Amino acid sequence: MKVPRPWSARAWLDTAHVMIGLPIAVVLGGLTLVLVAAPPLLWRGLPRFTGVQRSRFAAFLGAHIAPVRSPSNWRSAATWRQIGYHLLSPFVGLAAAFLVAVAWGGAIVGLLAFLPAKLHGPPLEFVFDLRDQRVVMVFMAVGFALLLLAPVLARGMAALDLSVARTLLGPSRSELGQRIDTLTESRAGVIDAADAERRRIERDLHDGAQQRLVSLAMNLGLARATLTDLPEPAREAIVQAHEEAKQALKELRDFVRGLHPAVLNDQGLDAALSGVAARAPFPVKLRVDIEWRATPTIEAVAFFIVSEALTNIAKHAAATKAEVRVRRERDRLHVLVYDDGCGGARLDGGTGLRGLAQRIDSVDGTLRLSSPLGGPTTIEVDLPCE
Repeated sequence: MKVPRPWSARAWLDTAHVMIGLPIAVVLGGLTLVLVAAPPLLWRGLPRFTGVQRSRFAAFLGAHIAPVRSPSNWRSAATWRQIGYHLLSPFVGLAAAFLVAVAWGGAIVGLLAFLPAKLHGPPLEFVFDLRDQRVVMVFMAVGFALLLLAPVLARGMAALDLSVARTLLGPSRSELGQRIDTLTESRAGVIDAADAERRRIERDLHDGAQQRLVSLAMNLGLARATLTDLPEPAREAIVQAHEEAKQALKELRDFVRGLHPAVLNDQGLDAALSGVAARAPFPVKLRVDIEWRATPTIEAVAFFIVSEALTNIAKHAAATKAEVRVRRERDRLHVLVYDDGCGGARLDGGTGLRGLAQRIDSVDGTLRLSSPLGGPTTIEVDLPCE
């Protein structure tokens, strides 16, 4: 815990949190105690009381306490935790406010101990003779020590209050575990749905638009070969349309392969990555050692990793060769992409590697990048195969 300085904003915010928290805790604790006799009113009031305390923690400490479902019966564990906090918080607040007030008050009294003797002449009778410089020095030393202690004490009391609040006002460990399981299942469902949608789009493009473009290119090619007696402008238009159709067909095929290649579903990673390596503008050494196929989602992520990495190498690395190794070890799929290019790749350097990292994070994979200036560059990825 970083120790705040006495004159820092953090010290004053902690102190304000503790001092303002006491009257709030007393009022809300008293109301909770009264409303225990009227459960319908308690069900309405308890979430509002808790909301006030959450607002205090957010305003002074910048801390967010995760909400829980509003209580509606005595059997809810959240009900008893919130009631317990509102009944306990006055005692915690009283102890915290007393200690913090004594620390700040003692610091002020000690540091100003020299004033009474300066402002009042004799007789000056106290338990300690403040006209004695040694007594004044002791008072000031104690005051300075309390000045240094007060912000630490305020920080500690605020942290104690926050810890109690998070334990009693926030979700329990079992509730957090259920939320994590639910979110994990939801994320997996979203990823699988997105992958299934990509496969559907690939099939639609392959069976629809791509076939129509193939037919158009064939018809234009046939017209180009047979209609030789047309005027030159008409022949040039047919030739140009034929070339444009072939180029559009090539771009569509590349897009479909990048979206989700059909060979990945039919023959697996080895065949799909062989096609990617063969189309690279530099030699690619490929080695795939997979005894059992992974799930379609993981295979799609692995294919995207290799495809995007080879695309980046072709665009930016000025490499003469690359190597791709994919192997499965029990429940992990390891992917390694190496090139002898100029290096200098960074995860925050462009959208390509950033998108790669996001795709890997979406399935709880890990990414390690080594790319010193001058090369070589190595991308290592581990993906779960469950």
